[in-house]
Amino acid sequence: MTLLGRIHQRFVHERRVTVLADALSRLLPPDAHVLDVGCGDGLLSKRIRENRGDVRVTGVDVLVRRDAHIPVTWFDGAVLPFADRSVDVVLFADVLHHTTDPTRLLREAKRVARDSLIIKDHTKDGRLAGATLAFMDWVGNARHGVALPFNYWTERRWRSEFQQLALYVAYWTQALRLYPRPQSWLFDRSLHFIARLTNVRSARRDPSAKVLRVRKAPAERENPERPRQYAKGDTLHA
Repeated sequence: MTLLGRIHQRFVHERRVTVLADALSRLLPPDAHVLDVGCGDGLLSKRIRENRGDVRVTGVDVLVRRDAHIPVTWFDGAVLPFADRSVDVVLFADVLHHTTDPTRLLREAKRVARDSLIIKDHTKDGRLAGATLAFMDWVGNARHGVALPFNYWTERRWRSEFQQLALYVAYWTQALRLYPRPQSWLFDRSLHFIARLTNVRSARRDPSAKVLRVRKAPAERENPERPRQYAKGDTLHA
């Protein structure tokens, strides 16, 4: 491992996993079966299981690492090898920008998930956003042989795709604080988001539920420190 790789592992990767595991754990419904798509080394899923003993996680990836922290099944990067509505939650943690066709995987995830999709990814908004994200991606993933198409979308593009797929944005935040200061001034900004998506048709069954339209939204829709926890059977409201 290069010196830059060691620095990234020690000061970035570990903190990122801890922060994301805490944030994602609070968004999962009770007793959920989670499919972690593109799970990598599985450390994030391991930490989620440590936070939430009621949760079961299955990992799939196009590159199966021998040192993975969870059992990982290979898949072709396009079709999820699971039946319709066979898991509760499909998780994409910094995965979709590594694909040339994120929409296809989102469609697959919607098919497989009973409850929701949870996405952690990037928004290419702001000065030098694309260059900054590409540098972060290269440092964190190039040495693992991960595909780097640098396929970053703006927030507007994300929300447009969600609408086209009839996915309801139940939660959105960009206040993740993945990096300590002063690095956060460059690498956090509004470059990251977490979203929780459900099926629009499911949301519309409740007359009090409002489907969010595609528009520029505030950085947070809820308190990022304490995302709402959902019980099984809850209907999500905007």
